[in-house]
Amino acid sequence: MLVKQAFDAAPIAEIASDNAETIATKLDTATRSFKNRKAWLQPHQRIDILRRLARLMERDYDTLALTIAREGGKPLTDARIEATRAVNGVESAAGELEHLAGREIPMGLTKASEGRWAFTTKEPIGVVVAISAFNHPLNLVVHQVVPAIATGCPVIIKPATTTPLSCKHFVDLVHEAGLPPELCQLAVIEDNALAERMVTDPRVAFFSFIGSAKVGWYLRSKLAPGTRCALEHGGAAPVIVDQSADLDGLIESLVKGGYYHAGQVCVSVQRIYVHEAIKRQFLDRFTARVATLRVGDPTLVETEVGPLILPKEVDRVESWVKEAVAGGGKAMIGGQRISDHVYAPTVLDEPPAKARVSTEEVFGPVTCIYGYSDLDDAIARANSLPVAFQASVFSRDINTALQAARMVDASAVMVNDHTAFRTDWMPFAGRHQSGYGIGGIPYTMHDMSQEKMVVLKF
Repeated sequence: MLVKQAFDAAPIAEIASDNAETIATKLDTATRSFKNRKAWLQPHQRIDILRRLARLMERDYDTLALTIAREGGKPLTDARIEATRAVNGVESAAGELEHLAGREIPMGLTKASEGRWAFTTKEPIGVVVAISAFNHPLNLVVHQVVPAIATGCPVIIKPATTTPLSCKHFVDLVHEAGLPPELCQLAVIEDNALAERMVTDPRVAFFSFIGSAKVGWYLRSKLAPGTRCALEHGGAAPVIVDQSADLDGLIESLVKGGYYHAGQVCVSVQRIYVHEAIKRQFLDRFTARVATLRVGDPTLVETEVGPLILPKEVDRVESWVKEAVAGGGKAMIGGQRISDHVYAPTVLDEPPAKARVSTEEVFGPVTCIYGYSDLDDAIARANSLPVAFQASVFSRDINTALQAARMVDASAVMVNDHTAFRTDWMPFAGRHQSGYGIGGIPYTMHDMSQEKMVVLKF
């Protein structure tokens, strides 16, 4: 399979694809490894491997960051941040292992339970199959693979077909760090039907998916009985800007949250509800800052906004913006493609409530501005979609901030910060159609573990 640069489709490298036979072998290998309980790695061995892995990633830091920029199109400055986060994620999992433990179950509470001592231990859940996404091709893989390594689960990781090189480099480093190859295997699959057969194999104990809601919910419906899963999809993140908000402090934050990685983030700032008293001032200042964003080759350090992952995504975003403008919305800036791979950062003023940019995840460099005069109305509009992930409220009035934080339907509400804020140890979860389960390295480690109770009679 040929891997191309997102910015201009220039070839980067070729990588071997899997077929039905090689996937069957990988599933067999992972299953045999898990069933061989005597060979399970001890916690101290897994900690040592993870710590060596972090050092190896630091050694290859520049290469990892450049690969992210080339194959995924993320600007190099942000790609370096992703590489740093990936290292931190590995270290976080090693540290979390020191606290991953069972608990005592009280006995003697009834006459029938006298003379017994009970406790639980943590065991790996089994074979993990993970399907990852293109937009964070290293850090998302870390979030799916490292918890499996930490808990002792054999894992098969399938990266996005557009961004397999970051994942392959990471898996190679995992093996170099000392993890037996059978415990972490790369699956490069171009055939969706083959990927589905891998995911739905009855030997899979846990399925981790990051990607589109349509695909994720479909695959969940096809899982074998007993297979657990975690799904991470997207949203159309709302922001409420109260009339007391500090405009000097929020413009830069919202521009970063809306145009980071060309808006290709599941919690990107998308719907901004601004109080009518400050809307004109907000629009002018926000649009002026968006106009200064440096768009271009993501491998250049000065670039702030790079390409969309594929030309068909440029086509899609272009059609959604045209629909919004035809319906009465106004393009304050942008509103057109720059090339087959790049769409101009765009600000839409009052696009129709039923337009796709208002109801679906844009996943492109587009933000939408809407005026409001009543906070309850802004909250109702923020809560009007069947997707809910992270949200924001900007206000210097603590009562307004707390009211919005309480009433907005979201798994996380940021106060005076953009919707895309995340640390790798915090819970990260979509609600409703936006996901299933809780992400974040400690939480995924919990999901990939299961408790076994031992009862001693004396």
